[in-house]
Amino acid sequence: MRVMVIGGGGREHAIVWALKKSDKVKEIYCAPGNAGIASLAECVPIGVDRFDELIRFAKEIPIDLVVVGPDDPLADGIVDAFEAENIPIYGPRRNAAEIEGSKIFMKHLLKKYGIPTAQYETFTDYEQALAYLRGQSAPIVIKADGLAAGKGVTVAKTMEEAEKALHDMMVAKVFGESGNRVVIEEFLEGQEMSILSFVDGEIVRPMPAAQDHKQVFDGDKGPNTGGMGTYSPLPHIPQSIVDEAVERIIKPTAKALVSEGRPFRGVLFAGLMITKDGPKTIEFNARMGDPEAQVVLPRLETDLVDIILASLNGRLGELDIRWSGEAAVCVILASEGYPGSYPKGREIEGLADAEAQGALIFHAGTASRDGAIVTNGGRVLGVVGRGRGIAEARSRAYEAADAIRFEGKHYRTDIAAKALRG
Repeated sequence: MRVMVIGGGGREHAIVWALKKSDKVKEIYCAPGNAGIASLAECVPIGVDRFDELIRFAKEIPIDLVVVGPDDPLADGIVDAFEAENIPIYGPRRNAAEIEGSKIFMKHLLKKYGIPTAQYETFTDYEQALAYLRGQSAPIVIKADGLAAGKGVTVAKTMEEAEKALHDMMVAKVFGESGNRVVIEEFLEGQEMSILSFVDGEIVRPMPAAQDHKQVFDGDKGPNTGGMGTYSPLPHIPQSIVDEAVERIIKPTAKALVSEGRPFRGVLFAGLMITKDGPKTIEFNARMGDPEAQVVLPRLETDLVDIILASLNGRLGELDIRWSGEAAVCVILASEGYPGSYPKGREIEGLADAEAQGALIFHAGTASRDGAIVTNGGRVLGVVGRGRGIAEARSRAYEAADAIRFEGKHYRTDIAAKALRG
C-alpha cells in the first residue's frame, strides 16, 4: 500500500514510525511532514488545510490509504472531502469531529446522555460571562469553545486570573474566533488520565492509559501547553478505574454520537480526571493525542494498518489488538519562551547520540537547513525511553534528552514522577 499521513508534528512522526513497521506498506508520504519524518517518508509540501491539493496529490500517486493526524483538518471536514472522491481515509467525519471542535457541543452531549463531567455554563456574551464568573469561586476553569492548539484552557487559581483569561478569550481574542463562545466549569481535583481508543460506531477498543503533563514547568506550574511529556502505563492507577472510565464514559459517548447521527470512526481521545467520585470527563479529542501517541504507539504490537483497515471495513470488533507490557516515557524538549513566542532556526546537535542510547526521537517542530536539523516550533522533540518499568524507561528518556543540545532548550524534569511516588 501507498499511505499518506496528514500533519507534521510529533504525533504524525509516531504514526509514520508505526506504519513503517507494517509489511503491508510500500511507500509513505507525509504532508507536510518535518525533518525527522523525512527519514521515514517522502515529505510533501502541502498544508493540512489545502484539501483540493491533497486530494489531487493522492489521486496522482495514487494513495491507497490516508491517515489524518491533527485536529484542524478533521474539524474542517477533510474526511468528508476525501470520501467524496472515494479515497480511503481514516478519521472521523466533520459532524463527529465536532466533539473536539466545539467544547460546548461536547459538554451538551455529555449532559444529555448523563455522562460524568464537570458542572458548567456556556456564554456568548462577555458581560454575562463576567457576571456569572463573579458569582463563583476559585479555582475555576475557563475554556475557549473552539480549537486553540491545546492552549485554549485556563485553570485559574485566583478570580483575578480567571477574569483575565475570560477577557483574553472574549475581548482581546487571543484565540481568534475560538473565544467567541466560552465554557466556565467547576475545577475538578484529582489525577489526570488519558485514554485513547480505536472507535468504529459503538465498537470501542481502548488503548493503554497514559498521563500527560500540560503545564510548562515542574510541579504542574505555569501556563498550559500542548503537552510537555507523557508516560504509559499508569502503575499507580488501578485497572478498575481505567475500566470504569471505559464503561461509564468512553463507550456511552461513542453510543451517544451514533444516536445523534454522528457515528465516530477513528481515534477518540478521552481526557479524564480521577476524582473522589470516580472518573469524570475533562475533554474529548477526535484524534490521537500529542504527546500521548508517542508513548502508546511504541507499545502497540498489532500492525496499525490491520487496525485501520478493520475499522474501515466494519470489522474492528473481530480484531485481537495486542500491547507490550513495556513502559514508555516521553520528555518534550521545547524552545526558549514556549508556550509564548519563541525563536526558530537554532541548530540541534546530539540526535545520533540519543538514538544510539536506544531512545526513540520523534520530531515535533524541526526543519532541515543547509544539511543541519534546526528548531522550527515551540515543542521541538519528543524523546521516548522504553524499559521494563516506568523507572527504567524514565531514566533512559532523560539520559537521551541530556544528550541533545540546542540553544534555549528547556524541559520538565518531573515527567512520570507521580508514577514512582505511587
